[in-house]
Amino acid sequence: MPPRPINDPRTARLVAAYEALRPDTVPQLLALYDDEALFKDPFNEVRGQAAIGRIFTHMFQALDAPRFDVRVAVTEGDDAFLTWDFHFARRGQSERWTIRGASHLLYTPAGQVSVHRDYWDAAEELYAKLPLLGVLMRALQRRLGTPA
Repeated sequence: MPPRPINDPRTARLVAAYEALRPDTVPQLLALYDDEALFKDPFNEVRGQAAIGRIFTHMFQALDAPRFDVRVAVTEGDDAFLTWDFHFARRGQSERWTIRGASHLLYTPAGQVSVHRDYWDAAEELYAKLPLLGVLMRALQRRLGTPA
């Protein structure tokens, strides 16, 4: 299904920047964030463009061919909500991984991102796919899950 058009120019710029993200385009992405923006995901909580930039720089150092595909983008007032797929390979490995997640964004009056909060299930999307940890996670899911 093709993505729906994005009617909010702030969100359209941000989605375009994420979908075109490469090591050399990180500065263009960061320009869309307020100087003191808060960024939080399951592994990080940082404030400021420089700290956010370090997260993306590390991503490109640690992963092969990371890329984002935004599936849905909805904006209401100064709030935006995105759903996305993040595709990558672990450094030096050929197996491709996909993490599905969502982001809540809050814009400043000037149209920059002041808060960026990512939501995704690290247990399902990442830990369960790792060899040793995955066995433990699946066993825990079976033990805690509701019987069919």
